[in-house]
Amino acid sequence: MHTKPKVLVNGIGTIGKRVAHAIKLQDDIELVGIADKFPTATLKTVLEPIGPLYGTYLYGSDQEGYENLKKAGMWVNGTIEDLLRNGAIDVIIDCTPEGIGAINKKNIYEKYGVKVIFQGGEKADVAEVTFNSVYNYEEAIDKRYVRVPSCNTTSLIRTLSAIERKVGIDYVFVALARRAVDPHEYKKGPINAVEFDRHVPSHHSIDVKTVMKNLNIFSLAVKVPSTLAHTHMIDVVVERETSYDEVLKAFEEQTRVIFLDANEYPATSVIIEKFRDYCRSRYDMYEVVVLRDLVNVEKNRIRYVQVVHQEAIVVPENIDAIRAITGIEKDKWKSIKKTNESLGILK
Repeated sequence: MHTKPKVLVNGIGTIGKRVAHAIKLQDDIELVGIADKFPTATLKTVLEPIGPLYGTYLYGSDQEGYENLKKAGMWVNGTIEDLLRNGAIDVIIDCTPEGIGAINKKNIYEKYGVKVIFQGGEKADVAEVTFNSVYNYEEAIDKRYVRVPSCNTTSLIRTLSAIERKVGIDYVFVALARRAVDPHEYKKGPINAVEFDRHVPSHHSIDVKTVMKNLNIFSLAVKVPSTLAHTHMIDVVVERETSYDEVLKAFEEQTRVIFLDANEYPATSVIIEKFRDYCRSRYDMYEVVVLRDLVNVEKNRIRYVQVVHQEAIVVPENIDAIRAITGIEKDKWKSIKKTNESLGILK
């Protein structure tokens, strides 16, 4: 594919609106339009004259969605299928709610042969490859269906792959303190409780293995009454003795991983405030934050804490996935560099 790939984002929620906005910042990818089923406040806001997606063509996710949007007085150009019949889309990024992407694949996408990037809410078997920019970019080149995994999975792969590359890994244990809901989700909490993930192991370690297939990893998780970010406490047994300096160097060499000190940034709220003060769009933190002064190394054991902004961390992976799935850039480092620069990612 030598021309700009034409991309539509289906589902304009927490992730979809961010991915669509990020596509508009790329000079080698064209955002053809966005689609949704319901005239939500978010959808209306991003399309307002001062909204980030103003002027973007709007489509119904299906005929019912078209009618819903039309009745709400929104300017709707048709349905996704109208575009697919005309061959106007090369890639759909499906950011619809959990499980809907698989239904869309069966009912719409397969019929027209369009390439699709799914999100972590879908099961891994919805796609040929579960994708991480650094770890397996090459596996996604020219594929038809690719899945970008969840925020927790993406962040764990970034830091664990850095350790694996430097010293090898025998075993990983992860304890996750998950935010209860995203900030705008007023119906779900947070509540005055810690909610236990009743799956052992939690799905996070299972999902990491869809990318790092040979990794010996186990995870447990709880939800806490916070909306800002996830926190991971990670214990890694590595293949040989290492040192604090060598581990820090491994993290320093990994793109989209940055250091902060817990003494200066003692809570997730203070970390998020940093990115507000950067005047980042929506205070999005695309990077994984490793707390440098909480990294502990004893012979062949590494323990560290990392912070993950669940609303934003998968956005750069989606942009890289577009380049991989369409084959417009086969060098992952060129794609990563281009994405990082367009989004203002620190490294």
